[in-house]
Amino acid sequence: MSSLRRRREPVAFGIRVVLYLLYGLPLLWIVLTSLKSQGDVLGTQSSFLFQPTIDAYREALADPQLAGSMRQSAIVAVGTTVVCLAFAIPAAYALARLRSRVVLVALAVLVILQMIPQTANLIPLFWLLSQWGLINTDAGLILADAALFLPWAVLLLRPFFAAIPISIEEAVRIDGARTLRTFFSVALPLARNGVLTVSAIIFLVSWGEFLYGITFMLSPDKYPMSALIAQQAGAFGIDWPRMMAFAVVSAVPVFVVYVISYRLLKTGLTLGAVK
Repeated sequence: MSSLRRRREPVAFGIRVVLYLLYGLPLLWIVLTSLKSQGDVLGTQSSFLFQPTIDAYREALADPQLAGSMRQSAIVAVGTTVVCLAFAIPAAYALARLRSRVVLVALAVLVILQMIPQTANLIPLFWLLSQWGLINTDAGLILADAALFLPWAVLLLRPFFAAIPISIEEAVRIDGARTLRTFFSVALPLARNGVLTVSAIIFLVSWGEFLYGITFMLSPDKYPMSALIAQQAGAFGIDWPRMMAFAVVSAVPVFVVYVISYRLLKTGLTLGAVK
């Protein structure tokens, strides 16, 4: 067994190196571009050899829309996470504890919902939100994003609840606890790593969501950071350094959340995949 493990280690190391390069080189290119002038970006001889400048960051930080867009992204990301978990947690627990064919049907429906392209939901969601008076509101965008991530959240949370031995809950019920008390006092605390893992991922993904943000928010002052970055591409060209500076600034909160939740993401996703 140890010899097999030793043979696999170089392969695993090579795969990690390839993945680091695939993900790291684009990030390096973004940072380097943000430190260039527009002339250096368009020049052919200045890919890595250039005179660094922070002018793009000065312009980005001085932009009056930056603070509003950052605040808007934070509101949408936190709101989407809360709303999505409020529905995903009880749904995942129910699917983990039910023993019937309904579970298979429900799981199949969730998988199918995950396969529907996001663009196919734009017109129905726009009509529905307009009927409810939620177009150009934070609540409307939060509901749209939560509906987008809800099937995925249920599918990922279900294995965490399924991994909890049902004998523990039965012991609590013998002591007189009802279903709700058993859920809140036993199941939910034991599945907290899974809940925190899903919370972190939903926050990270909803922070950078673009299509719904640009569609359901009609006022530019309510655009999230993803839309503000896209605005740097205008009719007279693209301000590449400034666009990349906005991207780096926008990535700072995401990076902080990722670093804080790294261990949860590493162990949680592995458990969700195996179970």
